[in-house]
Amino acid sequence: MSQFSKEQIVESVPQKGFFGHPKGLFTLFFTEFWERFSYYGMRAILLFYMYYELSKGGLGLSEPLALSIMSIYGSLVYMSGIIGGWLADRLLGTSKSVFYGGVLIMAGHIVLAMPGNITMFFISMVLIVLGTGLLKPNVSSMVGDIYADDDLRRDSGFSIFYMGINMGSFIAPLIVGEIGLKYNFHLGFSIAAVGMFFGLLLFLFTKKKNLGLAGLQVPNPMSGEEKQRFVKLFMIALVFLAIIIFATVKLGWLTFNSFIGLVSILGFVIPTIYFIAMYRSKKTTADEKSRILAYIPLFIAAVMFWVIAEQSSTILAFYADKRTNLDAFGFHISPAWFQSLNPLFIIVLSPVFAWLWMKLGKRQPSIPQKFSFGILFAGLSFLIILLPALIGGTDALVNPIWLALSIFVAVLGELCLSPVGLSATTKLAPKAFSAQTMSIWFLSNAAAQGLNAQLVKLYSADTEMLYFGVIGGVAIVLSIVLFAIAPFIQRFMKGVH
Repeated sequence: MSQFSKEQIVESVPQKGFFGHPKGLFTLFFTEFWERFSYYGMRAILLFYMYYELSKGGLGLSEPLALSIMSIYGSLVYMSGIIGGWLADRLLGTSKSVFYGGVLIMAGHIVLAMPGNITMFFISMVLIVLGTGLLKPNVSSMVGDIYADDDLRRDSGFSIFYMGINMGSFIAPLIVGEIGLKYNFHLGFSIAAVGMFFGLLLFLFTKKKNLGLAGLQVPNPMSGEEKQRFVKLFMIALVFLAIIIFATVKLGWLTFNSFIGLVSILGFVIPTIYFIAMYRSKKTTADEKSRILAYIPLFIAAVMFWVIAEQSSTILAFYADKRTNLDAFGFHISPAWFQSLNPLFIIVLSPVFAWLWMKLGKRQPSIPQKFSFGILFAGLSFLIILLPALIGGTDALVNPIWLALSIFVAVLGELCLSPVGLSATTKLAPKAFSAQTMSIWFLSNAAAQGLNAQLVKLYSADTEMLYFGVIGGVAIVLSIVLFAIAPFIQRFMKGVH
């Protein structure tokens, strides 16, 4: 189906019907709503499930190990987007990839919902990692497909789509977190599975009418000979990988710590390889090569941002459980509820940012400038959370307002960077690597969480102020540098604004 042009795809999608945006945005908005409900519901209790004692229904892992596993799990979720992007570009198309990904995610949550041991826990993680890799980059790529290249609604549309993501993310910790921590972890995980089921139903029943041709074609399809070669190489690689895993486990080389270290390294190696491969490809035009060069500093800035933002499910979740006064307002606050603050603030502020970009039109800040604002706010959020320790020390419990304020400031940065990054990726992507470039965008998150797997080991009551201060300070310095070189980056973007 590679004969469809961009114009034909856009024309097949009803261009009005969802807040002044293409009707397909409704389908993608709510598909991602339910996928994020399932993911963030599970994530709201996953860290606690790992380090809570067996008597409390947890797995009884050590706190430092649980923090590192949580980061590595997040890294693998986004790293798997490379596989999902490649399968969409070469074999499946984005629409089928979204559906199959949802099925795998639901299966992973079902496994988590069944009482079991550490083995079942890792089986569920593999299913969710693979499923998210198929769904997450491709549903975002489809949002770009339903807009014309010069459509000024695009950034606003991604902001609305981003609000849908966060509506699911807001509700999930309140429901899954409450039930999982108060009653039973596995019951909480089962609710996450039901959420993904609803998302699959909605996608199936509305995609034909609302999405038209979007997501149906394979941008860079394999020939019959290439498919046969791929199947052979895949089977050989699978057997080879199984042998390596078996041998390294037997020899004692493959341990939790060595695996965490390996994933941390791959988080940076894989995007580097992809940037080089796309740049050197014969299918990449001269203008597209220039845009790839412009994309690299944006990628680095995104890594810095996600290093801070993704600690909401690790260090800040741990901070909520161990360092925060959960009875400050006369009733008990679940530590999982703090993970609803990020999406709540985004829901409130997303329409404001969407209106702002629409209002400014061609006068709005450039993409690199928006990125610089994003990491500036992220850095400030970490400086805020070190203030309680500076004022009252690390022994006293902290008023929850401090944690809420830190999260709020980080959200200001997220709205400057994340939806803009999604939109910029669809604009800067080489045509032959459209879905894979979206996967690279999510690799910025994978690299950040791989780095976090090492950083979280450095956090303790004794290092708390130094930890937040150094990371926050580095982000602020990088934001200043990026703002200074923004005009230079813009020239390499070859007409993309």
